[in-house]
Amino acid sequence: MRPLEAGVAFATGLILTLAIGKPLIAQLRRLAFGQHIYEDGPRSHQSKSGTPTMGGILFLVAAVAAALVAREPQATLLAGLTLACGAIGFLDDWLIVRHKRALGLRARTKFLLIAVAAVIFLGLAPHVVGAQAHRYAILRWHGGEGALDATPLIWYAVSLLAVLGTTNAVNLTDGLDGLAAGTMVPALAAAIAAALLAQAHGVALVEITMAGACVGFLYYNRHPARVFMGDTGSLALGALLAGGAILTGSQLLLPLIGGVFAAEALSVIMQVVSYKTTRKRIFRMSPLHHHFELGGWPETVVTKRFWTAGAILALAGYVVVR
Repeated sequence: MRPLEAGVAFATGLILTLAIGKPLIAQLRRLAFGQHIYEDGPRSHQSKSGTPTMGGILFLVAAVAAALVAREPQATLLAGLTLACGAIGFLDDWLIVRHKRALGLRARTKFLLIAVAAVIFLGLAPHVVGAQAHRYAILRWHGGEGALDATPLIWYAVSLLAVLGTTNAVNLTDGLDGLAAGTMVPALAAAIAAALLAQAHGVALVEITMAGACVGFLYYNRHPARVFMGDTGSLALGALLAGGAILTGSQLLLPLIGGVFAAEALSVIMQVVSYKTTRKRIFRMSPLHHHFELGGWPETVVTKRFWTAGAILALAGYVVVR
């Protein structure tokens, strides 16, 4: 991929998000689409109640633009998964603002809908990847010279788990101003490197465009946030990261380049299991970012340190694939 092509893709996502962001936020305010804060969350977050949500619509616009620019089957399929999961998140967000309480889709319903979108995506993925070697790879390294191939059944199982796990992990991470979008940028940088090494230029173009959209979104979402992405954005970004990994045969790289997201999800699992089995909590509060908040770290400090951790983990992922 030529540097100019990559630059145009990044600029497309960035400029679209910056241009549409302000009028979108104004419209969300007029419609009273404000964030509802869970009562059992940190008290400091109650001041965020009413902040416009569903800002993840910006990512859906960027995904459509990326697919139209790329005009390539892999790019279209990846954008399709991103849009499908974003639509599920949109429905969840809309139910919350409609009922004026922090209760949208049931967890099992949301999980099932994402699984349906993932199954459709996985049914099409091997066909757009083509007959190239390592079609069912789940990890590549050294520029594709090495690859861990799986049987089709294992590939489908690992890939389904990748979509379900990553969408939910990014969703759990989206709890502080700028945290999810800022952590996604280095993860996407590593994913872009994996796509380029796998010669999946369509995938890389979509990921570059979405990286630009994340940077643009941070202009509005940085502390103090003027808009939240909601499930519309977090599910779309999680699907994007997982879908790109599947199309480039790097599913097993996700826990590394998305290590912050994985840690957030793991903290919730550990907390629930510990409390149900011993009635004791491992963390002050889960997900993990709340644990550090309640430990006295300012929100901005937690965010910046998680960004740093995400960048280090993404760099480690790049070392693996290059």
